[in-house]
Amino acid sequence: MIFPLAAAVLSIVIDGNAVRSYNAPYLRAGHVIAPIDPFVTGVAASIGYSAGSLIVTRGDRFAQVPFADPPDPQHYQSTYVELAPLLRTLGARVWYDAAQRTLYVRTPRKELATPTPFNPAVPRAFPTDVFTPSPATTPRPVVTGTPSPRRTPLPAPAPSPPARGG
Repeated sequence: MIFPLAAAVLSIVIDGNAVRSYNAPYLRAGHVIAPIDPFVTGVAASIGYSAGSLIVTRGDRFAQVPFADPPDPQHYQSTYVELAPLLRTLGARVWYDAAQRTLYVRTPRKELATPTPFNPAVPRAFPTDVFTPSPATTPRPVVTGTPSPRRTPLPAPAPSPPARGG
């Protein structure tokens, strides 16, 4: 009996980390098809649905994927999309290594925000005194009347044996 060979595993690496999913991605007609969660949700900033399209955004970029019915976010793990064009639209660099059957995704890094330069014309706020009150002293209790008996038992010393006379 001849058994068909199992399809080789297709891997997806996003920013140097291999991403795993219960529902595996697959190759169809030279295109990588993968579930939205975790492969798109790991790259996108938000995912929404409007006017027959799934709208995926990242930064100032967005991609639209036509869907007849809005997919339920709980079912994103079983909702498949063509991955490479979607991620390229969001600004990611995507390439496929056929020998290793691996799709590599490199997302753009956020630009560094530099602080505004010093402007001597801008008025400066000088430090001000901070009022910190000293803690109030509490009055000492005044004991009046007769003391109450102690309510906790005290350990009694063990009785000594009687002395024998001789």
